[in-house]
Amino acid sequence: MIEDALRGLFIASLGLGGGLAVGSGLVSLLIILDLIPRLAQLGSAYHKAIWFETAVITGSLFWTFADFMNWQLSVAGSVIMPIAGLFDGLFVGMLAAALTEVMNVLPILAKRISLSRQIAALVWAMVLGKTAGSLFDWLFYQW
Repeated sequence: MIEDALRGLFIASLGLGGGLAVGSGLVSLLIILDLIPRLAQLGSAYHKAIWFETAVITGSLFWTFADFMNWQLSVAGSVIMPIAGLFDGLFVGMLAAALTEVMNVLPILAKRISLSRQIAALVWAMVLGKTAGSLFDWLFYQW
């Protein structure tokens, strides 16, 4: 009984920690890349940047609730999926484009915190961590 409670507490804290890490990483990425202001600037709608920010926050909250509460759409998949795929592709494409503009972030960071000699180890640690996390999710958590 106590063992189950401790296991549940461990899983809850692990999920909360992972969610905080991913959420703060996404927020810091959006802030560092100035993605929202750049999108508003490219769309000649800088005075409406608050709408872009609100859309990102609202979308994140909506899909978080949809995932946790197992919401189901009753619309035909052939109608909604191409539209959702288009918006997903637009977001990922713009994020990737903004990221390629600032690819020199890691060398600058390594230089500032005196890790220039260990830059390869830093990159490998990130790659292996992402790979291990993805494998854990695909092989264990999803089943």
